[in-house]
Amino acid sequence: MTRPVVGIIGNHHLIENSYEVHGGGMMNTEAVAVVSGALPLLIPADPRFVDVHDLMDTCDGFLFTGGRPNVHPEEYGEDPTPAYGTFDRARDAVALPLIRALVERGQPFLGICRGFQEVNVAMGGSLWPEIRDLPGRMNHRMPPDGTLEEKFELRHAVSFSEGGPFHRLMGAQSVMTNTLHGQGIRTPGKRVVIDGHAPDGTPEAIYIDGAPGFTLSVQWHPEWNAANDPVSRPLFTAFGDALRAWAEAGQATPVSKVA
Repeated sequence: MTRPVVGIIGNHHLIENSYEVHGGGMMNTEAVAVVSGALPLLIPADPRFVDVHDLMDTCDGFLFTGGRPNVHPEEYGEDPTPAYGTFDRARDAVALPLIRALVERGQPFLGICRGFQEVNVAMGGSLWPEIRDLPGRMNHRMPPDGTLEEKFELRHAVSFSEGGPFHRLMGAQSVMTNTLHGQGIRTPGKRVVIDGHAPDGTPEAIYIDGAPGFTLSVQWHPEWNAANDPVSRPLFTAFGDALRAWAEAGQATPVSKVA
C-alpha cells in the first residue's frame, strides 16, 4: 500500500552564515515515517518556489513544525520590537494561507510549537512576545545548557478539557510534556478552541471548532521520542489515521472522531 504523503514545512537556515538552505529536524521526519506511517516530504517554505494549491494537490496532509523564527507580529496587527525575536516572512507567506485552506478543505494537519502559533495567527489570533515576562507565568523556553535529552525532558503537566479530543486521545486528562518556546497564544483566533493548558494558564493544545478535518496542534514538541513516549505516540498515530483516510478515500477526520 502506498503511504500517504506528509508535507513537512521547513525552515530557512544559513550554513556557515552564508549558504542558504531549507531544513527540517530529523525527529520530525522520523515521527511522520515511523509513527504516522507516512512518507515525509520536506517543503521549502518560500512563496517563490511553492504554491498553496499545488502543495495541497501533492500532499495528503501537513506537519507545521517548530522553528527559531517567530510569526511576524504584523500578521496580527502589531509592530515588531526586539522582544518578538527573529522572523521568517517567507514561511509566514506559505504557512498561514495554507493552514486556512486546509481548514476549509478538511485535509489533515498537525501543528507543533511555531506551527501551533501559526494556526492561531492564521485564524485571526495574536501572540504574546515572551511568555516568561508575564506575571505568574513560568519560563517555557529551552534550557540553555545540557544534553539534547535534558533539553527535551518532561518539564510540566498539561491539563485537557474533560471529554475533549485530547483527553479522549491520550486516555488521561493530564499528561507531562516538554516545553521549548518563548511565545504563546495571547488572543485565540476565530474558531480556535484551547483544549489544554499548562499549570500557569499557558495554552498548550488547540483545535479548530467546526473544521471538517484533523486540526490538532500542540505547543510542546511531541516529535521528540515519538515512537516511545505515551503522549507523543497516540498524537502521531491519530495523525497517521487521518492521513490514510484522506489519501485512500478523500475522507476528512473531524475532531469528534479522534479517539
